[in-house]
Amino acid sequence: MDQTSVPLPKITWHQVSYLGRAIKIVWESGRRWTFSLWVLSTLQSVLPVLRLYVMKLLLDAISQGYADKTLTNFKQVIPLIVAMGVINITGALMSGASRLVNEMQSQRVSDYMFEIMHDQAAAVDLEYYENSEYYDILERARSEGSGVPLRLSNRIKNILSDAIQLITMGGVLLFFDWKIFALLVLPIVPRIGIRFYFIDELQRWIERRTATQRKASYYNSLLTNDSHAKELRLFDLGNLFKTRFRQTRQHLLKEKFELAKRRTFAEFSTTILSVIAMWGAYAFIAYETVTGVLTVGDLVLYNQSFRKAYDSIWSLLQGAVGLYEDMQFLGYLFEFLDFEPKIVDPPDPKLVPRPMKLGIEFKHVDFAYPGSTRQALKDVSLKIQPGEVIALVGENGSGKTTLTKLLCRLYDPDAGQITLDGVDLRDLSVCDLRSEISVIFQDYSKYQMTARENIWLGNVTRSPDDAAIEHAAKRAGADEVIRTLPHQYENMLGKRFEGGEELSIGQWQKVSIARAFLRDSQLIVLDEPTSALDPKAEYEVFRKFRELLEDQAAVLVTHRLSTVKMADCIYVLEQGRIVEFGPHDALIALDGVYAKLFETQAQNYR
Repeated sequence: MDQTSVPLPKITWHQVSYLGRAIKIVWESGRRWTFSLWVLSTLQSVLPVLRLYVMKLLLDAISQGYADKTLTNFKQVIPLIVAMGVINITGALMSGASRLVNEMQSQRVSDYMFEIMHDQAAAVDLEYYENSEYYDILERARSEGSGVPLRLSNRIKNILSDAIQLITMGGVLLFFDWKIFALLVLPIVPRIGIRFYFIDELQRWIERRTATQRKASYYNSLLTNDSHAKELRLFDLGNLFKTRFRQTRQHLLKEKFELAKRRTFAEFSTTILSVIAMWGAYAFIAYETVTGVLTVGDLVLYNQSFRKAYDSIWSLLQGAVGLYEDMQFLGYLFEFLDFEPKIVDPPDPKLVPRPMKLGIEFKHVDFAYPGSTRQALKDVSLKIQPGEVIALVGENGSGKTTLTKLLCRLYDPDAGQITLDGVDLRDLSVCDLRSEISVIFQDYSKYQMTARENIWLGNVTRSPDDAAIEHAAKRAGADEVIRTLPHQYENMLGKRFEGGEELSIGQWQKVSIARAFLRDSQLIVLDEPTSALDPKAEYEVFRKFRELLEDQAAVLVTHRLSTVKMADCIYVLEQGRIVEFGPHDALIALDGVYAKLFETQAQNYR
């Protein structure tokens, strides 16, 4: 970089609007705390010049008394000493109050930011979580942007304080000699230019290396999360992941060190100018004092005013640079917060039919995942009658899970439509629709909470003490498991927290099925939740599941065809298309894809 030129900051309208939005976040997080902090900061910024002026009067009075060798001037000294004490006590009180208010306001802003981030993370569509670019944006927002509003609040408070102090101290210097004020300002300009330049450099580095940062975080999670703890030890993967984490971090550290080294050398060269300017100012003030132009009090006043004014202007410009830096990082935060969900309610949603009479129907549905050219579903048509149990079978990648995602309106079809009693799902309230569907996916969640809460999460509109929780557990066969725990329904599940009990895969599955039963929905979807069980255990789960349905329709998704014979209708998917459908016996008689798949699996058990 040419250090003779000063790079000007490039500020866009978007960045200015981000600044306004961030201030609004800070203000809304705690209006009284924010207002109090700024008022205290303003008052504190006035005290230094008042303290210096009283100190000048005090020193001049003491000097005059020393020269006269009398106690006459001491009467003038006493009120000044009292005034200095009052100023110092007031400053101490304000400083303590500022620390208290700042701590409370910081906590409020931090908590409010968590709320905003959590709200957005819960609101965005599932497709974002299946896109690597989203994780880059989320990582930048979380690591670089989420703390900016709090920094911004402190930055604005400090800028306000520094501006007031600069005005007061700078006014004193201008009253003395304008050349001193010029020595104060000119050396600052190149130093600030250097800061602006390297802020842009750092931002570009962060954007280039977000994916690498995420990779390091991923290796860290592999080493520290319980979900990988068993394989990590059984396959002796600890050293491998530690090495990869270390190498990734070392690569990042090397690049960041090079950037920091360049910035340090550039800043050092401009610091020399500031040192020379300060020497010149101090020499001039000392000369004026020695030659009798200034008193001892004036010497202290102007010397301290120059030092404090220099600190204020440097701090003020640093605050401006920091503000520019914050605007860069605010872009990361608001890039995340500005994601708009595509799965939204219509302006005037229709009521979800309850009970449904015609059922659910897929009509010539096409779908491809965002960013993919491969059709996940092609011209799919099927029906789910009220109280009917259908099964979806097919090889991996045939579209079974994709179909259930569209059924739950986690995505919308690219073509065709899905209807409930003849009403397009897009014309219904998303929340109301999903409340009528219970889903247990293959990767069902294991909540590190009590057994009661694990089931209650299936329908949080109920009371946590609702008797329906135990009823759902009995229907799913989870009650007999929970009764064996030391604290039964109040027992923590999992080993993450004190007193927790780990369950077997089959026991966790019963809890997840109980969660689905509690929802009191019209449709239950089991998307391969029993794939980890042996075929016999899986068959028992599905058999009992069919018996426990209470006038509910159900969709069963599984690889094992022996478990779907109980279904009223079986749909066979192949490369996103339905190639066959009908009851088990009819499909066997057809001697097509299903019959061949069934025979292939049956041979494994003969």
